[in-house]
Amino acid sequence: MPTDDQAQHLNPNPRHIAIIMDGNGRWAQQRFMPRALGHQAGVKTVRKIVEYCATQKIEVLSLFAFSSENWRRPEAEVSLLMTLFMATLQREINKLDRNNIRLRFIGDRSVFSDKLQQKMAEGETQTENNTALTLVIAANYGGHWDICQAFQNIALKIVTAELTPEDIHETLIGQYLSTADLPEPDLFIRTGGEQRVSNFMLWQLAYAEMYFTPKLWPDFTPSVLAEAIASFKSRQRRFGHTGEQVLSQVVTLQP
Repeated sequence: MPTDDQAQHLNPNPRHIAIIMDGNGRWAQQRFMPRALGHQAGVKTVRKIVEYCATQKIEVLSLFAFSSENWRRPEAEVSLLMTLFMATLQREINKLDRNNIRLRFIGDRSVFSDKLQQKMAEGETQTENNTALTLVIAANYGGHWDICQAFQNIALKIVTAELTPEDIHETLIGQYLSTADLPEPDLFIRTGGEQRVSNFMLWQLAYAEMYFTPKLWPDFTPSVLAEAIASFKSRQRRFGHTGEQVLSQVVTLQP
């Protein structure tokens, strides 16, 4: 077991935090409110968490806003989510830009309205040179979709003889994922009490530390995120090494 002094050096802050924001609807139902109000409360939580990550020098924050499976929800709720998505973008893009935050979207945008697609593209272009934090919004995203589109693009390169099957390896596949320009998540968080990844960043989460909390998303505060980060920092990330090897590296790196 590492000593307390060694443990505090095991991990720095995570570079990339990925979160499934679960529980908006249940939060509203517990208060006998329409589910729409739960989603609106969830947007307020997003703002607080983004601000906190920026102050903590987190490089990337990825939020699972709308999965490819969420289209199965009642039509009225999906319509409301799309309306809320558009309104939030219109309201928040300038704020993100003023705070030096870069906005990125991952997922299949083709199913969204032309107006929403245009607003997403405008937000990315306006903030593309910002450096304080990269905020990734996964919208109509699924891990299966991400891997499939990567292999489709690789297959096209093979057809045109730009690649051969022998060129395919893990690093190459990563270069064709929607997050190719980002570090892989170090810390994965899911709110709402469920303990599954629900088709979110399946390839990218291979070595992420998992943190599950019963807190519903509207109740997820910066202090709860701080607890998750503290848990991450206390863990020994071995990546196939033994615990003794990791500790020897820690001792070697200490001043």
